[in-house]
Amino acid sequence: MNANARLLAAVDLGSNSFRLMIGRVDESITAEGSSRQIFQVDAMREPVRLAAGLTPDKYLDQPSRRRGLDALRRFGDRLRDFDREQVRAVATNTLRVAKNAQEFLIEAEAALGFPIDVIAGREEARLIYLGASHDAPACVGNRLVVDIGGGSTEFIIGNGYEPQLMESLYIGCVSHSRQFFPNGTVDEYAMKQAELAARREIQVLVQQYRHTGWQQAVGSSGTARALAELIELNGFNDQANELGITRQGLLRLRRALIKAENTGRLKLQGLKPDRIPVLPGGLSIMLGVFDELELDRMEVTDGALRLGVLYDTLGRNHHADMRQVTISQFVRRYGVDRAQAERVRQAALQLLAQFPEPPHERRDENLALLGWAANLHEIGMSISHAGYHKHSAYIANHADMPGFSRTDQARLATLLLGHAGKLGKLSASSKFFDWRMLFSLRLAFVLCRRRADVTLPDIRVQQIEGDLVEGFAVYLPQAWIERNPLVEYSLAQEADEWERVGKRYKIVYD
Repeated sequence: MNANARLLAAVDLGSNSFRLMIGRVDESITAEGSSRQIFQVDAMREPVRLAAGLTPDKYLDQPSRRRGLDALRRFGDRLRDFDREQVRAVATNTLRVAKNAQEFLIEAEAALGFPIDVIAGREEARLIYLGASHDAPACVGNRLVVDIGGGSTEFIIGNGYEPQLMESLYIGCVSHSRQFFPNGTVDEYAMKQAELAARREIQVLVQQYRHTGWQQAVGSSGTARALAELIELNGFNDQANELGITRQGLLRLRRALIKAENTGRLKLQGLKPDRIPVLPGGLSIMLGVFDELELDRMEVTDGALRLGVLYDTLGRNHHADMRQVTISQFVRRYGVDRAQAERVRQAALQLLAQFPEPPHERRDENLALLGWAANLHEIGMSISHAGYHKHSAYIANHADMPGFSRTDQARLATLLLGHAGKLGKLSASSKFFDWRMLFSLRLAFVLCRRRADVTLPDIRVQQIEGDLVEGFAVYLPQAWIERNPLVEYSLAQEADEWERVGKRYKIVYD
């Protein structure tokens, strides 16, 4: 038995630090049923400062890329004996905005040895809340979670383990420190400008968040924890041994920083060298949070994005996948014809399952994605029947889809765009890399066009491989095709369309 079988690992490619967390899954049986908990067994942190390497024109420079790759190689060495389904790696704000992110990610995945998902801001917020809610003190009522990262800050209000409001703002301790405190210089004017800039960004959510309300405020991850440690160790809170972050504690830390005039001259207990360059930016954002949301105190938790990723991975591995919940919500929201979606889904999955599974493919993941594409292929009809597949793809590509990475959404959108119409729009696309999935979906769409519950005959498919031209073969019963002339006509059109993009499409009637 694999010694790591009960372990899960999360890798967080943050804008300030890269982190690895390994957790052990423990299951307990109670009178109410079974429950699963994750306990940390190992962790690694590398202060990569990726956002500091982002040039003014949004390109990652070579030194920051090298620091990141070196860190990921060390993480990959630690994870060498883990299976793919045990590890999930996510990247956040800096790799959302960097123009050469894809180039870096190819090298990063090779260094780590596992795929890396770039997640959207609200998906990051959802995972942060999932982690924080499993680690924070119990709360009756709503909980506010604030996570100040290197390039973005997430605000979430939730109840129990369920987020209700989620927002991600483009302010972070690295970017704010670079903008307002170059070379670590700190004065009253710069601090005031940094606080006002943070408050201006936060104002967009204040009214809705105050209206919803919360009974507990929690700061998660690196910046909140670093501020709390400095405030506690240096006695900046009003009461001795008071834990967490208080308004008075932040103001006293602010005065100490301004008095030092430069972060390099700041002498405080608990001040870690890698936190010094980003301290003034993180502090000014937290002061803006306290002012705009009228906070006096905030508790701090270590549970954040990494722990949330672990619990989300645990759910995926135990059939509680948030992505399936999202698909069900979209089906309901856009008034999908469920019966037709299910016909197309069943047919597409049966077709894809006939192809051999290459060594590099995760068949279960592709089957799931293909099924979700079938579920959603008609959501664009809620906008217009004309060109509805384009609307379907647009929605999938741009909507907030909890549980889905940006890569997931891009692949899903490409399947939706390509399930009908011309293939030329996809032939040069770098986002699509499995033509078998698209072939299966298009053929299922053709076979189910009558929108009726009919039994399909035994249809076999095969991939045609060649040195120059690849393609597909479809084998259908001659008697059945004679009774369905529309299918015969549609398949002939399909063959022409595939030939236009340089792929063979062979139709054989048995």
